[in-house]
Amino acid sequence: MSGNAETTLGDLTFDVRVAGPPGGPPVVLLHGFPETARSWTAVARLLVRDGYRVIAPDQRGYSPGARPEGVGHYEISALAGDVIGLLDDFEIDQAHLVGHDWGAAVAWHTAAHHRDRISTLTGFSVPHLAAYGWALREDDDQRARSSYIQLLRMEDKAESVLLEDDARRLRAMFDPSVDRDSVDHYVRTLSRPGALTAALNWYRAMSREWESTPPVQVPTTYVWSTGDSAIGSAAAERCHEFVDADYEFVVLPDVSHWIPEEAPAAAADAIRRRAGTAAGG
Repeated sequence: MSGNAETTLGDLTFDVRVAGPPGGPPVVLLHGFPETARSWTAVARLLVRDGYRVIAPDQRGYSPGARPEGVGHYEISALAGDVIGLLDDFEIDQAHLVGHDWGAAVAWHTAAHHRDRISTLTGFSVPHLAAYGWALREDDDQRARSSYIQLLRMEDKAESVLLEDDARRLRAMFDPSVDRDSVDHYVRTLSRPGALTAALNWYRAMSREWESTPPVQVPTTYVWSTGDSAIGSAAAERCHEFVDADYEFVVLPDVSHWIPEEAPAAAADAIRRRAGTAAGG
């Protein structure tokens, strides 16, 4: 991405990557765990080529200036509030919202509760929170796929396990398709004091209230990949039940969980189709 900026929301300051023409349709890209906005680099380049204005923050806990202590600061309503604050700071009335992994979870919640600020939604990997919550409760396959979350919710132990031996287990989370320089960047970011705890607090703040997330009422595309080890088909296929608007379900065969980095062209294409193929979309 071409430029860096800072957004200050109350006591928190976020690092934000910005690219594309100032007058282009705004697209906000939300990264997942354990990444940063860097994960969107290839996708952003393709969107900028088509005239979109791309805004990608390092989210709460990942930006050094936005790393409050305490699990309560990482509830999903607070994370969604950061998105709205970002729009306000950039003086954007409505944006096309895109998220991957945890960024998708935040995007679903934001679109469900702030529909007046979101033009369209494109979610990668993680489906609507109610669909995911249902699968965690009812589907044996999804429970098995999500068993790793138990470790991530263990305070201190998770940090120790993930960072020991040059962060061997943290590195192992990534598919080989993810650029090694990017993996090194993510590991450096999360190895800084307090950073990994802040990122893990997203998991520690999870609650059963996810299942009560309202349906989304903005035009939506959900992209799932058959090689995703974290999200099974049950949740993915039920996602449509929680969208009360135009909906597209895109399945990428044999692509891993790390869609924006492994399949950036397919990811950008899904975003373009949803947001509008021309810069005026």
